[in-house]
Amino acid sequence: MSDITIVKGNDVSPDFFEPRTLASDVHDIVQGILDDVKHRGDEALHEMSRKFDQAAPENLAIGKEALKACAEKLEKENPDLYQALSFTYSLTYGFAKKQRECFTDFETELVPGLITGQKTIPVERAGLYAPAGRFPLFSTLIMCAAPAKAAGVSELVMCTPPRKHPSGDDKLPWADENILAAAYICGVDTVFACGGAQAVAAMAYGTASIPKVDVIVGPGNKFVTEAKRILYGQVGIDFVAGPTEAFIIADDTANPAWVAADLLAQAEHDPDAQAVMVTCSEKLAEAVAAEVDKQLSVLPTAETARESIKRNGRIILADSLFQAVDIANRKAPEHLEIAMDPGTNMDYVMSKAHNYGTLFIGHHAAEVLGDYAAGLNHVLPTSGSARFTGGLSVRNFIKTVTTLRTEQDPHGALYEGVVKSAQTAVILGETEGLIAHSRAAAIRLQG
Repeated sequence: MSDITIVKGNDVSPDFFEPRTLASDVHDIVQGILDDVKHRGDEALHEMSRKFDQAAPENLAIGKEALKACAEKLEKENPDLYQALSFTYSLTYGFAKKQRECFTDFETELVPGLITGQKTIPVERAGLYAPAGRFPLFSTLIMCAAPAKAAGVSELVMCTPPRKHPSGDDKLPWADENILAAAYICGVDTVFACGGAQAVAAMAYGTASIPKVDVIVGPGNKFVTEAKRILYGQVGIDFVAGPTEAFIIADDTANPAWVAADLLAQAEHDPDAQAVMVTCSEKLAEAVAAEVDKQLSVLPTAETARESIKRNGRIILADSLFQAVDIANRKAPEHLEIAMDPGTNMDYVMSKAHNYGTLFIGHHAAEVLGDYAAGLNHVLPTSGSARFTGGLSVRNFIKTVTTLRTEQDPHGALYEGVVKSAQTAVILGETEGLIAHSRAAAIRLQG
């Protein structure tokens, strides 16, 4: 029996389409952490560091010289990784700059004399969270920093869990060195050795050491996720993320080994990750299931990947391409792959699929390229939230605000459009019972 379950499209459980958020069971714990940081600031941060972290430095800020030293060390000792990080940043920044160009300022005269406009203004200070658990995600830091830089944010503040200082002095702040090197490459202004929900609280409320930010982005464990959920409104966030997920729509042109590799690439993240394929081909379904088992037998991360595949993985046998796409749209996955040759099938899926974080088109457009080195941002909506939002981008770091101004004719008289706007405001204000509103418009018509 294969590790991955094969199920017919008509037998897919309704639970499959439900949100997969995991933070609700820690709400009370996280709320206590947030309240503690809000009221005790740095004292609470240091106490939690001593309780939860690998190190508890006396000061939290890691200086720019230390970041530079980590980058230089990485360039010398592991030039391939250094170049990979630099290349990824350049691609991600370049794509984000192109996105920024889409958010333009404008003014337009809707009626004579009434001139409306739009401005896009970056936030002043952004907070980036870089997780450093089993897999320190230095690539995710790039995904958070590049769009912030492209948006024009003035100051980037980063928090990441502390590590023991290489000197052996436990009083000095330190963190994962690859994350610190990536922070330097990305131009992060300040890094703090502080992790978990307490770091999110510190950036949201501000403490003596960590400044208050306008928006917090970046993934984390369920404690970090719940902290962001609770603090939304106090501070802006990207979104509340659940377990990572990949969904592949494939036909007989797909390579079973490639599809299995993509499923396992998602499954190895953690046991809660979800990897799914849907196809109309029973032959492909069986071949992919066999490949999953074969590749798991030699995969170094097999323990995690196998648990994920058994618990959450699926191969769905659809009775039509229409059903396959319908299942994908109802699922609204973080990553959606079309494992097909160019042609009628691919064209159909591309025209009908509309709920996803990122769409990967064709056999060579592997999801892992989007994870690391294609310019796209890999911080994407999960748990069905792709139905209503997209991934992390420059829009998370800018405010789209509106403007209004009026003009008078050369003789000082109001243009007809301004007059009509004011008259309309008088009527609506009176009708709603907001008399001061009405008078504020009427007084301008009196000259």
